[in-house]
Amino acid sequence: MTLLRSRGLALLVAAAVLAVCLALGLLTGAAGISPRGIALALLDRLPFVSVDPGLTPAEQGILFQLRVPRVLIAAMVGGLLAIAGAGYQGVFRNPLADPYLLGAAAGAGLTVTLVVVFLGGRVGVVAVPVAAFTGAIGGVLLAYALGRSAGRGAGGVGGGTATLVLAGVAVTSFLTAIQTFVQQLKVEELQRIYAWILGDVGGGWEDVWMIAPYALVSTVVLLLHGRLLDVLSVGEEEAVSLGLHAARARMIVLLAASLATASAVAVGGLIAFVGIVVPHVVRRLAGWSYRIVLPVSFVGGAAFLVLADLIARSVLAPAELPIGVVTAFVGAPFFVTVLRMSRGVNT
Repeated sequence: MTLLRSRGLALLVAAAVLAVCLALGLLTGAAGISPRGIALALLDRLPFVSVDPGLTPAEQGILFQLRVPRVLIAAMVGGLLAIAGAGYQGVFRNPLADPYLLGAAAGAGLTVTLVVVFLGGRVGVVAVPVAAFTGAIGGVLLAYALGRSAGRGAGGVGGGTATLVLAGVAVTSFLTAIQTFVQQLKVEELQRIYAWILGDVGGGWEDVWMIAPYALVSTVVLLLHGRLLDVLSVGEEEAVSLGLHAARARMIVLLAASLATASAVAVGGLIAFVGIVVPHVVRRLAGWSYRIVLPVSFVGGAAFLVLADLIARSVLAPAELPIGVVTAFVGAPFFVTVLRMSRGVNT
């Protein structure tokens, strides 16, 4: 009963913070639109509701074609990265695990670079999300295959969590090296590539609809495995004694977290540290059970990235700071703190 109350309160607080961040995201921009007009315009889009928001066609276009999809993309990308980070940390029992641990980001970065360099034009623009998704999944599968081959017989997913971590580092280094080489083949595209690498949530409705089904599937699967991650956190032998097929559970969570990461990277680029910062803050404030950590991390991650995007749009207005720079300013010191706190963690 205590768990349910804690989870309900934590979700309520996280949802309230997210609502405030979403409102600020809609209100902030180069064009001044009245808060009352924005509120009425949103109400007017509800079924069976008809009100006059008093906004000009240009203001309506800015609100619904630019600001609304932007805050939705930021919210979904942040939520997916955070819940994926929590899932990875549960699978590996490693507080330093995050969505980029197993080569997902490096794989996506490489395939997007290939598309930009060798396709370009309209075809390249259309192919970027598909390339990012394919590369992210490919990076994870490559790291998993390498880890399983290197640690066969060690148990767990791919022969042990330490083996998978090392495999992920090796794959990331290798793919990043290839990406750097490909970039030099077409230097004129470097600015565009780096802009994507540093993160960008300024897409349109097509990106919202593209990410939505993958976000739904991966989030639901992860949420359904909260209790299993709690059991796994006790230990492998205890989990087996309770009748849990540990290897299969780990694999399902690993794939779901990778799908969430790939979806986020496909539309938002390489935005680091969300998967480390948010789950740790949630654990400190709401408890260590994954039945709490997973859902609250999703909502909290959504709020965190919407706020980060708001800062990115405001610091150098009317120019924009890459959102990855904002998350790095927060995440890098946080990562060092977590690293110092987890020296004795068995990975």
